[in-house]
Amino acid sequence: MKQSKRSFSAKAEDFPLNDRNWYVIDAKGQTLGKIAVLAANVLRGKDKATYTPHVDTGSFVVVINAEKAKLSGNKLDQKIYYRHTGYIGGLKSATAREMLAKKPDEVIVKAVKGMLPKNRLSNAMIKKLKVYAGPQHPHAAQRPFQMEVH
Repeated sequence: MKQSKRSFSAKAEDFPLNDRNWYVIDAKGQTLGKIAVLAANVLRGKDKATYTPHVDTGSFVVVINAEKAKLSGNKLDQKIYYRHTGYIGGLKSATAREMLAKKPDEVIVKAVKGMLPKNRLSNAMIKKLKVYAGPQHPHAAQRPFQMEVH
């Protein structure tokens, strides 16, 4: 009897959004890069056996205490975030220290978005990332699992 050696390929209809798990990552005292890697892997679905690169098989990720994330070395003063207003001469810049003070959630979102693939799939994945500056989040009804950053 021959055994078939067919590879598994996930289909988008096999993974509806309402059947996905929710995870909480506490960023308090954790390094920004480690938080971003963990969140990006869960958003892509790389933690599952059903991972398929061209299908969004990932879960939802909630990051709390974004304002208490750490950056190693001198990155607080040397890392610069740029944005453009769309007008001539409208290039704005801010250091990581300024961004953590004003918009700590944006720092985590930018770090995770940089680790996702650069295609249409990343837009769907980044929508499943919820970041909050403080310890409170409104997703208790989804019964999220706690994730540890190592």
